[in-house]
Formats: sequence, structure tokens, C-alpha cells
Amino acid sequence: MSGPAPVLEARDLTRRYGSFTAVDGLSFQVEAGEPYGLLGPNGAGKSTTLSMVCGLQAPDAGEVLVDGVSMTERPSEAKARVGFVPQEIALYHDLSARENLAFFGRLHGLRGGNLTRRIAEVLELVRLSDRADHRIETFSGGMQRRVNIAAALLHEPALLILDEPTVGVDPQSRTAILDGIADLNDAGMAIVYTSHYMEEVERLCRRIGIVDGGRLIAEGTRHELIERLDRADRVELDVRDHEERLATAAAELDGVTHATHGPGTVSLVARAGRRLLPALLERAARVGAEVASVQVIEPDLEAVFLHLTGRALRDAA
Repeated sequence: MSGPAPVLEARDLTRRYGSFTAVDGLSFQVEAGEPYGLLGPNGAGKSTTLSMVCGLQAPDAGEVLVDGVSMTERPSEAKARVGFVPQEIALYHDLSARENLAFFGRLHGLRGGNLTRRIAEVLELVRLSDRADHRIETFSGGMQRRVNIAAALLHEPALLILDEPTVGVDPQSRTAILDGIADLNDAGMAIVYTSHYMEEVERLCRRIGIVDGGRLIAEGTRHELIERLDRADRVELDVRDHEERLATAAAELDGVTHATHGPGTVSLVARAGRRLLPALLERAARVGAEVASVQVIEPDLEAVFLHLTGRALRDAA
């Protein structure tokens, strides 16, 4: 006997802009109570995918089902089952948190005692009950993002989508946001989470999909994705001068599968990374790159992302 239907099914989604295909036959699904991470570099099609899942854009081909409801055939009903937290703060700064939530609640059809109850509940969820009647303009960026999350939860959606919810926030607010999302998931909410902080995805998400070139190029649990590397290591070098020359020289070494560079850094994915260090330092000396420090990191999701896309996640965001 088959189990319950997924809360989200994205089937063969395709979206084109003229001759450019932003999303190319992408499919994934999220089960009830599942926290799903969606990762991808800039231009990979991740934001366009989220827009189609939320019903903000229509796909050129494919279908989105939310709780079994087609976003194409019954868009109003499907959209009502989604809570979306965008990267941008979408609040009225001259209104209080309570007044903002009352406004957004009415847009979802909430009225009277039901609206009052839900405002109190979501403010409690985001740990801002004591600031309910303070104007948004007095809130820190992190507190504003927590109100953004509260607004997305007012109508009790089946699926919560969070697009980079901790960008630019202070550490205390970041911890509060992550704890709140974990609480929502523990309560059984299906979640799609995107971030350029890999540690957040590793902490929150049970399964992870990696998007590049408009396609889902890998999907699985953290353990399943790391197994794809065949135990490759990540080698991080702090470098003064000639980062590009060192990355090029390092890429020629046996066992190095990827080499990228940034200001003051060179990042490698390599098998037996520690055994490569003497040859790597010899290459650095040859190209005139002064290595201040070297760190060999056991396989992790960052290494998987670098291996599959050729870019570190934070560089790609």
C-alpha cells in the first residue's frame, strides 16, 4: 500500500527566457514533515524554480503539486498552501509587528478572533511576542526577518519555503531563526530551505538537492552525497599573491579533481590531501605564492558542492 502523497511535487519543470533555458526539466519532491535543502550557484535556476513552486511564475512545461493540488489547474488553492519567505524584507516599516501581521493575515482571508489568535501564535513562534507593538523601523535586520517568517506562517501553510532567511543578520538573530525553523520542522511542517551557509543546510535539512545549469545534478542525504566523492578531501590554503597561478599549478597534480581561487585563498578537492602537501608547497614556491596556512578538511557537503559545480557555495551565492 502506498504512503501519503508528498507535500510538494515538482515535475519536469522548465522555464525559458527567450533562447535561454533557466530551468530544464527539473524534478524533486518534499515529503510531509521533511526539511529539504535546495542549493545552487548564481544563475543555476534555483530562484526561478522557487518562483514556479510558489506560483509566482508559470512553467513553460512541467507541473507543481502542493498537497496534491495543481498550481496550474487550481492556482489560488495551491498558493494558499504555501508560505514563502523571500530574501527581501517585505514589511511596512512605519507599522508595528502586530499591524503588519494583521495586514498580511487579512490578505489570506483571516478575520476577527482567528486572526488575533494566529498573530499571537506566530509571534510566539518567532520569539517576538514582547515586541509585538513596536514599529518595524526600530527592529534589527534579524528581527525583521523573523517577522517576515511569521507573516508566511499566518495562514498555516502545508509547505514553508525560505529563501536565504539569514542573509545579513546578527549571530543572535541567526540562532533564533534557525531554532525557530527547527521547531517548525519538529512540529511536522514540510520545508524547502536555501542558503549560502552550508552549515545551516547541514544542520536543518534531511535531504539536499543541488541545482546547476537549470537541472538537478545531485540529490540525497548528507551521507549519500558525501559518498559520491569517494573520500576526497578539501584542501584550503591561505595565500599571499599569485592565487590564480597556484590554483592552475595545483590542478595539474595527480589526485586533484578541482582547484578554485579567490582573494587570498586557493581551494582544492583532492584524494589523499595530506600526502599532496609536499608537492603542493613545492608548486607554491615555484609560482611565487606565499602560503600562510594550509587546512585539510575531511569530506563534507562543501566539498561535494565544489566537486559538482566547480565553485564553493559562498563564492557561488
